[in-house]
Amino acid sequence: FFFLQESMHAYAANVYTSVVEELMKGKQRKFIAVEQEFFRLWWDAVATDVYKQQVHQLLQEGRLEFVIGGQVMHDEAVTLIDDQILQLTEGHGFLYETFGIRPQFSWHVDPFGASATTPTLFALAGFNAHLISRIDYDLKADMQKNKKLQFVWQGSPSLSERQEIFTHVMDQYSYCTPSQIPFSNRSGFYWNGIAVFPDPPKDGVYPNMSLPVTDTNIHLYAQTMVANLKERAAWFRTSDVLWPWGCDKQFFNASVQYSNMDLLLDYINKHSGDFGVTVQYATVGDYFQAVYSRNLTWEIRDSQDFLPYSTEPFQAWTGFYTSRSTLKGITRRASSLLYAGESIFTQYVRKHPAGSICKCRALKQLQSLRWAVSEVQHHDGITGTESPKVKDMYMNNLMYGMFNVKKLMASIIFDMNYAKKNGEVYSSVYVKDSGIPDVDQYVVVYNPLAWNITTFVMVSVSHLAMSVYDELGHSVPAQVQSSAKSRSTYDLYILVAISGLSYRKYSIKALNGKQSAFIGRSAKYKRKDVTRADQQSRQLLPVVNNCYRVLFDQNTNLMHSITERASNQTVQLTQEFLEYHVNGDVMKGPISDNYLFAPNASAVPVSKAVGLEVVSGNLMTEIRQYFYSDVTSQDYIYAVYTRMYTVPEGYDGKLLCHRIEQEYSVGPLELNHEAVLRTSTNLNNRQLLYTDNNGYQIQKRPFKAYVNNTVARNYYPMVQTAYIEDDSTRLVLLADRAHGVSSQGNGQVEVMLHRRLWNNLQWDLNYNLTLNDSSVVHPVIWLILGTKAVTNILYRTSGLALEHRPVVMFGALSGDKPKLHGQLQQNSVHSSPVTVPPNLHLQTLSVPGWKYSSNHAEQIRSIHMGKQKQGDADFSRVLLRIRHLYEVGEDPVLSQPVMVNLKSLLKGLGSVMVVEERSLTGTWDVNTLKRWKWKTAQYPSKGFSNSTETSENCIVTVHPKEIRTFFVYFQGQ
Repeated sequence: FFFLQESMHAYAANVYTSVVEELMKGKQRKFIAVEQEFFRLWWDAVATDVYKQQVHQLLQEGRLEFVIGGQVMHDEAVTLIDDQILQLTEGHGFLYETFGIRPQFSWHVDPFGASATTPTLFALAGFNAHLISRIDYDLKADMQKNKKLQFVWQGSPSLSERQEIFTHVMDQYSYCTPSQIPFSNRSGFYWNGIAVFPDPPKDGVYPNMSLPVTDTNIHLYAQTMVANLKERAAWFRTSDVLWPWGCDKQFFNASVQYSNMDLLLDYINKHSGDFGVTVQYATVGDYFQAVYSRNLTWEIRDSQDFLPYSTEPFQAWTGFYTSRSTLKGITRRASSLLYAGESIFTQYVRKHPAGSICKCRALKQLQSLRWAVSEVQHHDGITGTESPKVKDMYMNNLMYGMFNVKKLMASIIFDMNYAKKNGEVYSSVYVKDSGIPDVDQYVVVYNPLAWNITTFVMVSVSHLAMSVYDELGHSVPAQVQSSAKSRSTYDLYILVAISGLSYRKYSIKALNGKQSAFIGRSAKYKRKDVTRADQQSRQLLPVVNNCYRVLFDQNTNLMHSITERASNQTVQLTQEFLEYHVNGDVMKGPISDNYLFAPNASAVPVSKAVGLEVVSGNLMTEIRQYFYSDVTSQDYIYAVYTRMYTVPEGYDGKLLCHRIEQEYSVGPLELNHEAVLRTSTNLNNRQLLYTDNNGYQIQKRPFKAYVNNTVARNYYPMVQTAYIEDDSTRLVLLADRAHGVSSQGNGQVEVMLHRRLWNNLQWDLNYNLTLNDSSVVHPVIWLILGTKAVTNILYRTSGLALEHRPVVMFGALSGDKPKLHGQLQQNSVHSSPVTVPPNLHLQTLSVPGWKYSSNHAEQIRSIHMGKQKQGDADFSRVLLRIRHLYEVGEDPVLSQPVMVNLKSLLKGLGSVMVVEERSLTGTWDVNTLKRWKWKTAQYPSKGFSNSTETSENCIVTVHPKEIRTFFVYFQGQ
């Protein structure tokens, strides 16, 4: 929060205060604002009633326009679709509740490359046009020359024209006003200068203030502006030119800005005959309205994205796909915990209306995490492109929100069981650091997915002899073994089978003569010198479960091959860690930094020796590989923990058996080293890689040869999924956080796991952007190998199973057995409130708490009358989103449309009375949402597009890739 306060103090508060004042002074003046986080801080803490009244008036007059309207301008490369929707919904809910307005245009000018998910989401949110800027410099030059910077983008191959959106790419000048003026060595058009941190200057004189407009220079100013307008006009098809005025941290003194620009615009318009142009203040909406009314026919762009992004030959912005891996990991854990917390709170509100937990306070706890997860999606947040101080702010807000939500979940579960008196609850923020005391205890495990899951949860325990029981006192399969991470504790793996959105309670007891957990036995193998391995006498060590046979080469202690047992296909597969050494001295060539990846040569293998330990038991085998810089080194520099599971009879082990789970330990790295895990196979993939856009859809990534910087320009973001394949077999990687990924050789896929950098670029030093990240990171990747048909069925559900692992909470037992009411266990524990088929995902189940009316006319009326509902949040409205996971034609069965009866889907929560289908962020009734239909050669008629068939009596057909959003109201509310 420190950084936010500092920014508010230095300039952000002044922007809104002075812009509102100045807009009121001239009817011709206009302004656009994007990020709601700063605006809401100003609205809640700074704005007087007079300012608030003026904002309402300016919005009505269309002179202040909110574009995008999310909490932040989110990054597009490394964010998950769930979190993009969350932050957009968070901002839109505030704007609609407060002003009754719904943004309809985007201004995505600053994210580093553009994903194809974004146009789809913005279309689903009701936008009429989308605007981006940062795409490859060479591609932009080409599009500019051929007047192809504007097109209709069909971001989703399955939704195609139903969710297409007109897209404008800014020209080479991007979103900042060009500041060169030929008649002065000072910059032009930035009359308020540059914001100063942390305190505004006492005398009001800021650095770099532009030359004021005077009688002597007004003609020169006008000539400069008109010349730039005409240069840009040549790059577009219509005679309307969008001329952005401003840049980062501008308009903190709007008075000096507008008073100078007013003079200039008047002068040009008075002499428009000579200049050949007229100029006016405009919002993005004004510009798009002008282009739309020209009625031209536009080209269609398919679902190809604009990633990666380079600004010049040696500036590939592919480093940030991995920068600050810890922040990327915590962001995803927080997002997943929020998802779990929302669904459990929704059930609590519905099933226990008289429960003892204060709903308003509970909602505030959820809101603190909504806000924290939203803000970190910023294009200088999760990307790792912020200073350490700002990173700490994001981390603190996430940890605080997670702590609150974890506490809330524990309280809800104990309240639902009336078991508060039997033993204290304690709950750690991290699911794994249980910090368990030396007594008998129990764990409560909540499954946040709307499917039945069978998986293992790991709990640290203090003894080797343990037994685990369920609520009814039956023994539960478990395995205990020495911990890889700690000398003083053991790892207890418990096999849990839990239905959707439900929890189970397991007691863990130190053994008292009865049935015990299986014990994992350890076998340690001698450290092997990889450089001098004997290729002749290869000794192979097999590790086998029901799905795979994995062989390890005992000459090197490295993985050798994996056989998928059902198809009996064997893939040669070996993994090694390498490092790219990069330059940090700008005098010596291109540098790597938080944003950029600039390797000066191929990656170098890092370890000459590998140690191996295999811990095997009846339920799982853990292969621990330790990588040393040489045979005599004391400490390892890297480790891989590979886990394979064997599921006993009577459990559904399909997903569990089919994944090879890997956790890595990487770091601390040396300075200017970037660590990758390279998996080399004999799959003939011809260096063709597939990676996901935001966990929503897959992009094809053929390897491209460039004159310069080929390695870095072939790195792509992997948010959740990447795979390589040949004609018969596919190897899928699923990740718990974003990484850069590439196929630098045939049959190879390499994942960048960590970076530690320092450079002397002045700009980076000024902003403390040198990424001297000395942390140790522990990312997790699941491998799935098999035929395309088999992996198709597995990888989407597995990706969500990794994203939404069960939430584990701890408690101490007070007596010999858990005192839970029998009748409660039966209904609240085992009956699944909500279950969807495997090709659907319950994207959202929450109680948003908004107080706005879902009838638009009513909402506008209450705002005009000043009668917005004060007081408590609305707990009767439930927000439901359902997403179809598959593309058209991807799988013969799973790609089919699915009919869902919402009444029976939600019957576990109560009797559904009313269902309203809404736009993605909830602010439009889909029946009244009419988006502009832009003319294309494919669809020559222009008009409004209606996107979805609406639901009749609660029965909805969900088509491939659709995300459907509903408000649901239940009986008795």
